[in-house]
Amino acid sequence: MSKHDLTRRAFLASATTTAVVAGVARANTAQVVPRKLSPNDKINVAAIGAGGKGGDDIMSLHRIKQNVNVVALCDVDWSQTEETFYRIAGAKQYKDYRKMLEEMGGQIDACTVSTPDHTHAPAAYMAMNLGKHVYVQKPLTHTIAEARLLRETAKKTGVITQMGNQGHCGNGVRDLCEMLWAGAIGDVTEAHIWTNRPVWPQGISEPLAEQPVPETMDWDLWIGTAPMRPYNKGYAPFKWRGWWDFGCGAIGDMACHIMDPAFWSLKLGDAATFTAQTVSQEGMSAQTAPLKSVIKFTFPARADMQPVTVYWHDGGDKPPRPEGVPADEKLGDGDNGSLFIGTKGFITAGEYGGDARLLPAAVMKDYTKPPKTIERIKGQSPYKNWVDGILTGKPCASNFDYAGPLTEVANFGNIALHANGEAVTYDVASMKITSNPALNTLLTKEYRKGWELPC
Repeated sequence: MSKHDLTRRAFLASATTTAVVAGVARANTAQVVPRKLSPNDKINVAAIGAGGKGGDDIMSLHRIKQNVNVVALCDVDWSQTEETFYRIAGAKQYKDYRKMLEEMGGQIDACTVSTPDHTHAPAAYMAMNLGKHVYVQKPLTHTIAEARLLRETAKKTGVITQMGNQGHCGNGVRDLCEMLWAGAIGDVTEAHIWTNRPVWPQGISEPLAEQPVPETMDWDLWIGTAPMRPYNKGYAPFKWRGWWDFGCGAIGDMACHIMDPAFWSLKLGDAATFTAQTVSQEGMSAQTAPLKSVIKFTFPARADMQPVTVYWHDGGDKPPRPEGVPADEKLGDGDNGSLFIGTKGFITAGEYGGDARLLPAAVMKDYTKPPKTIERIKGQSPYKNWVDGILTGKPCASNFDYAGPLTEVANFGNIALHANGEAVTYDVASMKITSNPALNTLLTKEYRKGWELPC
C-alpha cells in the first residue's frame, strides 16, 4: 500500500471527528503562562500547516533533534503532507488546529504557523494565548490590524516569536546595514525594491468556477476566516496568494524578504507617519492583486536619517539604472533586489540583502567594509534562532516587535493599491489613516462566523 493510500484512508477515517470540531468557535484563549524550559530541555513543537512551506519549516526544526521534539502535525489538506507524515511518523496528525490545541495543549510548547496568509493570525493568536511560542511565516498577517494584534499579544503573553523572513538572520543584510550606517554612500534619499513576482495568477476579475473538493481536503477549514466560496484548484494548494480573500499579492509574498533590508537599514520603523501612493498598476480587481505595480512610500526624517522615498516594483518592473553604472553590472541579483541612492553614491543588494556592494564595481574594489557592529546569528538559521530564544528567553531576530511594523508597512502598500492613485497617509501610533479616514476600513476585514478576532 502506498503512502498516499495510507494518508487518504487516515483522512477519511477521521472525517467524522473533524466535522464535529469544524463548526466550533475557537478554543478558550484565556492567557496561559509558557512552560519554563532550560537550555538542556527539549521543546515539544506542533506544526499548523505541514505541507509545502509548512513541511519545510517543521522538517528544519525536526532536524534540531537535540532540542526539538515534533509532537503533532496539522494540515487541512493531507495530499500535501505525505512526506512530512512519513518522515515524522511519531507525531499525532490533525486537520483542525483548534482541536489539536484543545486536545494536546499541555503537551505542546511551541507552534509553527505556515498556512495561507488569511489564517496566520487566528492560529497564532490562539496558540500564543495558550502559552505557546510561535514561528509564523511571512507576511506575518493578512491585515494591518492583525499585525498589531499579534504584536500586542506577544507582549502580553511573553512568548518567544519569530516571523519566517529568513534573510533577516543572514550576514548579508547585516553587512548592508553596517555599510550604510558608516556613511558609505552618504545620506540615503531614495531606495528601490523589486521582484519578479507574481509567479502565480493575478489580474483575475471574477471568482473561479466550482470544482469537486478533493477527498483529502477539508475545504471549510481551508477557507477559515474568509467568506465561503466553492472550491477550485486555482485557489489551493498554491495559487491562493493573488486572491485578496486569502493572500496579500506580490508585496505580501516578497516585501518581508526584500523590503526588510531597507526597513532595517533606513530605520523605517522609527517613522511616526508615512505615505504610500500607487504610481502604476496593471490588472487590479476586487478579486485579485494586479499583474504588476509600482508603489511609492514617503518617509519623513527619523532618528538620524534624512527623509527618504522608497519605491516598490513588482511584476518584473525594475528601477532606472543609476547614471554612471555600466549596463553589464547587475543590480541586485537580477530578478529581485534593492538599490540605495545616496548623496555620495549607490549600493545594491540581492533578495535578502546579500552581496551588498557599491556601484560601479570599480568603487567597490577600493572599499573596506566597516567593523561588524551587529550581532551575527549562529548558522544564519531562523529556526535555530527561535529554538535558542525559547530555551534562553532572548528575543529572536525577527520577533514580532520587529516583524509587526515591517508587515504593517508591506500591507500598507496594498491599501495604496486599493486607493486608486490617492496618496494615503498613515499615523503609526494610532493605527489610523489620516489623509482619508474612510479608508480605515481597509486596515482590517470582516471575519466569517466562528473565526472572529478582536481587531
